[in-house]
Amino acid sequence: MIGVYVVFFFLVIRFSVTLFNFISRPFLFKSTQHHQELVSVLIPARNEERNMAKLLTSLAQDEYPNLEIIVLDDGSTDATAAICTSFAAKDIRIKVLTGQPLAKGWLGKNYACHQLAKEAKGTYWVFLDADTWVQPGFIAALIHRMKTRRLDLLSIFPTQEMRTFGEELLVPLINFVLLNLLPLRLVQLSKNLLFSAANGQCMAFDAASYRQNNWHEHVKANVVEDIEIMRAVKVWGGDGEVLLDRGFISSRMYHGFSEALEGFSKNVLVGFGNSIFVISMYLFLLVVAPLLLIFFVDIRLSLFALSLILLSRVMIALLSGQSLWKSIVLHPLQLLSFVLLAFVAAQKKLTRSSIWKGRNVS
Repeated sequence: MIGVYVVFFFLVIRFSVTLFNFISRPFLFKSTQHHQELVSVLIPARNEERNMAKLLTSLAQDEYPNLEIIVLDDGSTDATAAICTSFAAKDIRIKVLTGQPLAKGWLGKNYACHQLAKEAKGTYWVFLDADTWVQPGFIAALIHRMKTRRLDLLSIFPTQEMRTFGEELLVPLINFVLLNLLPLRLVQLSKNLLFSAANGQCMAFDAASYRQNNWHEHVKANVVEDIEIMRAVKVWGGDGEVLLDRGFISSRMYHGFSEALEGFSKNVLVGFGNSIFVISMYLFLLVVAPLLLIFFVDIRLSLFALSLILLSRVMIALLSGQSLWKSIVLHPLQLLSFVLLAFVAAQKKLTRSSIWKGRNVS
């Protein structure tokens, strides 16, 4: 009987967190204010030939009046550098850098961002991953939010585009876990480090506080640099906020199931304290325990549990801009995919064999 109470408690907590996020609407909204501060958009790129043109085209169409765009080619072996150079030849705001060889003790992306920071001249710096693209008004919305809230760090979770069945099974898990476990508004409102989140695909900094702290140097060997930077900002006494996209920035992180599995497995454990035991217990309470409730307890309690699960999934889909019917119909398969993801991540942790873009990130 105690086990039943534990499972229901976990369900109610998850539902309550999701409901809080749904009611509090943690979105980046459009701004009609006009700002003039120089903004540096900083893009680390390694073998991103399939993404760079779309991102640079979208940035060129943004109406923000005072922009510099700096791309660092981080040892690409494809046409990334050539694509960026062709854009720079047509737009004086775009500058292309050749990255230095990876320094000892650093991970690739963190070192690339560190080099970009040395070149940036703006009052605000916006780090974007190459697999994102933006809509007009994005920069103005970011800067307005940072100025009005006096933020040192603002991170946005982009709307995820998925074009294959395999992507539909894994990519929605990002927001499912995030919005089921973390009240996003508390990232800014609470100084407790437990309430820390960020998305490295889009991180905007106040340049003055970044220069004072060199945030990427703080986390130079950390795979999940985004969350660790948010924690570092809090420890320093700064203000950070994390929001969901509302039609400004999109991303297609991975192409297909195998690529998504490979990408997510390199860092999923970090969100669970880098502990195989913790993620195993989470998955037991998430996947196995509700099934036991449905089949072995009173039908009314089973229906109540199922209602909480479905309502949570609906709210997360609405918050994330995802298809309602796919979120409900594919939910069981997404949970099974999560189990597989955890298994692959655990295997990589035990064998220290996590490779990403030709580099060991274990």
